[in-house]
Amino acid sequence: MLTPKERLLNALTGKAADRPPVICPGGMMNAAVVDVMNKTGNTLPDGHFTPEAMSRLAYDVYENTGFENFGIPFCMTVEAEALGSSVDFGSLKCEPKIQEERFMSVKDVAFVQEGSIEKQPRAEAVIQSIYALSKKYPDVPAIGSLTGPISTAASIVDPMIFLKELRREKERAHQVIDYVTNQLISYAKQMADNGASVISIADPTATGEILGPKMFEEYAVCYLNKIADAVHEAGIPVIIHICGDVLMIKPQLKQLHGNVLSVDAIADLKSLKDSLENQRTMGNISTYLLEFSDAEKVYQRTKHLLTKNIDVLAPACGLSTSTPLENITAFTAAVKEQ
Repeated sequence: MLTPKERLLNALTGKAADRPPVICPGGMMNAAVVDVMNKTGNTLPDGHFTPEAMSRLAYDVYENTGFENFGIPFCMTVEAEALGSSVDFGSLKCEPKIQEERFMSVKDVAFVQEGSIEKQPRAEAVIQSIYALSKKYPDVPAIGSLTGPISTAASIVDPMIFLKELRREKERAHQVIDYVTNQLISYAKQMADNGASVISIADPTATGEILGPKMFEEYAVCYLNKIADAVHEAGIPVIIHICGDVLMIKPQLKQLHGNVLSVDAIADLKSLKDSLENQRTMGNISTYLLEFSDAEKVYQRTKHLLTKNIDVLAPACGLSTSTPLENITAFTAAVKEQ
């Protein structure tokens, strides 16, 4: 029988596995739900700040949900905070969010030395937590969750102005996103060097609806691939998550260099996989279903997804902190019955 780490790495790299793994990578897909935190007493926002608290909560999620990984961190604000934006750290029920972007325009962005993200306290906590968990539980994959380059850039620059400047200030926009990308690569390599089995990149601002096919290729594909290539050089597989309706950007998705593509619940993964020439796929149980439905419906939907030849089972696009634990365990149990 494969260990959870072996199963996930096999699934991501196209090797044989006894069944699909079922995971929740952290970041946007944060499984630290209220039911788990109330049960264990290890809670947010405390879990955002120290490696000890982060590790305890990541283990609680693994132990209680049935997900077969440690997913760290529990938000998408670590990188932007390290690059100058202010953060509201939320509460037990509310995840952190960007309180104020550091810059109004791409023209205002002041570049700091490469490697600055991992030197900041919360990023250091992420790296140390990955190290501790990977050493203590070597058979469980520790996934380092990274906020994608477009989303990170839109979290240090006012997002409405930033999106307009992708057209109006192309040269400077590319400079800013490349700067952000290099910072993310340095941070991801630190995660890899400290025991991360996989790097998962979620870029919710980089959608077909927001960017359109041409700009998705020019900006999202370009910089996501730069990160993926650098992580692959470190010997680590990469998950790339793209939100929204991906129908209009199917040709561009073929160009992505990730090991597996994760998409929203709106996408038919079997159809997507067939159209992408058998690219590996991940997902895509509905976030809404997990939060608002009942365990039996979640179980049945999961069984249906398993007929689609999906490589990795996971929540589609985030996970509400109010998601009932019984619905999550119905999801993971249905996969493990395979």
